[in-house]
Amino acid sequence: MEKGESSAAPEEDKPPPPQTITTTTTHHLSAPPGLTEDEFNQLKPFVIDFHTYHLTSSQCSSLLAQHIHAPAAVVWSVVRRFDKPQTYKHFIKSCTVSEGFTMTVGCTRDVNVISGLPAATSTERLDLLDDEKRVMGFTIIGGEHRLRNYHAVTTVHEIISAVDAPPITVVLESYVVDVPEGNTEEDTRLFADTVVKLNLQKLASVTEAMAHDGDATIKTRR
Repeated sequence: MEKGESSAAPEEDKPPPPQTITTTTTHHLSAPPGLTEDEFNQLKPFVIDFHTYHLTSSQCSSLLAQHIHAPAAVVWSVVRRFDKPQTYKHFIKSCTVSEGFTMTVGCTRDVNVISGLPAATSTERLDLLDDEKRVMGFTIIGGEHRLRNYHAVTTVHEIISAVDAPPITVVLESYVVDVPEGNTEEDTRLFADTVVKLNLQKLASVTEAMAHDGDATIKTRR
């Protein structure tokens, strides 16, 4: 080798960096538990538009549904309050936002979690808020918890369940999250699904009570 020559392989001979292989979720192909095929067919366009994710091999995703016997407008009035998740989320002890908080895409909230869970705090960013389509999405961007890169979308819908029947409200919630090292995809999904299911059940009880009382506003919790 002549002096000054390099032993490094030419740039064109270097192997390409490994590519991240992704798959697309199939939530639009089958109804989640609790929905009939007819109900799901009405909601399928929304699932495709708002509940579809591209996953890496180290992520998992799920779609859950909840019937609620309350007007969609009442349910949405609770779901849209990014600054008050404790209204219906079981495991949130408190939520704080910055002084002068404005609920717009990009704003954040700091959540304290009740004791007994593998979490303590969570910092979350509002990614999507559409009052017309009733869609809200957020991402966990910090804190002490096991849900890394957790992103969730919640949509509220009025659908027709039977001929001549009044509309009913269905809430869909989906998420994508990293599978922690040492955990299986099944374990991660089971944990996240359990939290989401309990939240949706409480959302139903809270908003059904609001509708029964004729009160479509969220009372401040102290």
